[in-house]
Amino acid sequence: GEPATDPDLAVPDARWPLFAGRAREAGFASAHALPLRLRQQVIGVLNLFYSQPGALDPDDAQICQALADVATIGLLQERAARHQGLVAEQLQTALNSRVIIEQAKGVLAERLNLSMDDAFAKLRGHSRSHNILLSRLAHDVVNGSADITF
Repeated sequence: GEPATDPDLAVPDARWPLFAGRAREAGFASAHALPLRLRQQVIGVLNLFYSQPGALDPDDAQICQALADVATIGLLQERAARHQGLVAEQLQTALNSRVIIEQAKGVLAERLNLSMDDAFAKLRGHSRSHNILLSRLAHDVVNGSADITF
């Protein structure tokens, strides 16, 4: 999780021989890599490429590391927001499935004169024995396209 630097890509360096050649071909003379870290975990790198050789002076290095830290926060917040959206979507899907299953239980209970528990047992049993998703079967029962006398 420490910064890595190559202040002169023209000087042979055993660490990055392929990179140095490609970077020089692209017009760069020096490269610096600053870690994007969350505590001790490195989640990425901020790369800095310069057209002139030279090391980062301490003030520039400090500013660039601050930018890397801000980028880390942005990446982590984006990941958290994406994860939160995925969880919300999964919960909504589960809720929607549960609603249609409850409706199907009511249909079966009324039509077959069953308790809600027995209606659910019939629904679940038919779903398993016919390898049909429970929510799909429930949808078909509610819409009248499934045989509810099973």
